[in-house]
Amino acid sequence: MKAEQSPFRQPKAVWAVAFACVISFMGIGLVDPILKSLSSQLKASPSQVELLFTSYLVVTAVAMLVTGWVSSRIGAKRTLILGLVLIVAFAAAAGSSGSINGIVGFRAGWGLGNALFIATSLAVIVSSASGGFAGAIVLYETALGVGIALGPLVGGELGSISWRGPFYGVSALMAIALVATIVLLPPTPKPARKESITEPLKALRHRSLATTSVVGLLYNWGFFTVLGYAPFLMGDVSPQKLGLVFCAWGVLVAALAVWGAPWLRARFGTPRTLYANFVLMAIDLAVIGIYPDRPAVVIAAVIISGAFIGVNNTLVTTAVMSIAPVERPVAAATYGFVRFIGGGLAPFCAGKLVEHYNAHVPFILGAGTVVLAAVVLSTVHRAVDAADRGEIAQPELDDLDRVERADAVQVAAGLGNEA
Repeated sequence: MKAEQSPFRQPKAVWAVAFACVISFMGIGLVDPILKSLSSQLKASPSQVELLFTSYLVVTAVAMLVTGWVSSRIGAKRTLILGLVLIVAFAAAAGSSGSINGIVGFRAGWGLGNALFIATSLAVIVSSASGGFAGAIVLYETALGVGIALGPLVGGELGSISWRGPFYGVSALMAIALVATIVLLPPTPKPARKESITEPLKALRHRSLATTSVVGLLYNWGFFTVLGYAPFLMGDVSPQKLGLVFCAWGVLVAALAVWGAPWLRARFGTPRTLYANFVLMAIDLAVIGIYPDRPAVVIAAVIISGAFIGVNNTLVTTAVMSIAPVERPVAAATYGFVRFIGGGLAPFCAGKLVEHYNAHVPFILGAGTVVLAAVVLSTVHRAVDAADRGEIAQPELDDLDRVERADAVQVAAGLGNEA
């Protein structure tokens, strides 16, 4: 048997895209350390400030539906460049805005660029990386974890100077990523087949893909409840200290995504690992919900949650991409659409629930959604187990729209060989 290659021995082009992924994912946690500053300086309520997450992630989710349509017409490299250009422009515009509504609007434009970039970058890394499909997913999730870890750190340092600093910082870093992508990534040919704009939604007719995507939505609800609202419960701390808290959290996300998740998957299998992980994550969220008025408890629980989120990110993404009976760019767009809907709505709902009830409610709700993720996952246990063994079951033809039997067999066989 051929020895497994390290996921970190990659061509320069893959590293260029991975670097851009790091900067892109920095944008998710970048605003955490300045949420309280934005709230006080722009005289905005917590739920208004949470719209920074909602506009960004909901637009990212919806735009995921058109990423394949765009990239199949202009090619992967041009799609990446277009996404990066939009992020550079809208991040700078957000930093120049003078109102919370203006920042929310520019974050929405940022989310459009992010969608074009994220879905395409995953497909590019999977197709270009050495070391196989699993290694490519590990590399991608590493970029996610490092970006999420560095985002709050950079946001805290620049936010201590001005709340505008983090936005300008990401714009500048993304400009560097843009140049690296243009220079290091070779031209990519346009796909032979132009993707229909409806394919990501039609892909949801496949039960296993739809179900695992809903699992992603449910755990992302808990994930972004922590990321979006927990900073308001950490007491009177500076942006730098908030940045350090979320940096420690992000380090655990990255470490468990890269080393913990593959080890646990090999030892216990994906479904069993995720059941235990979801339960532990739910307990962690419940602790915040029970003690929201104790900053030390909240800080500790937030940092610990990074371990559970890191395992979830790698294993759910791998499961989705392994069992989907559609092309991987379509699967990535479908999954991104569903998971980011949960991530986008959770912070805004958390702010509203606190305004109408108290700080206990959103985190207890988050714990419930994570437990529900385990229940939903159990309905596709066999399919995920089969993917772990490299066996992809023949999809039911009723679950595929306009896919001939021969094409279904070919796609399933290809996924089985690459997984």
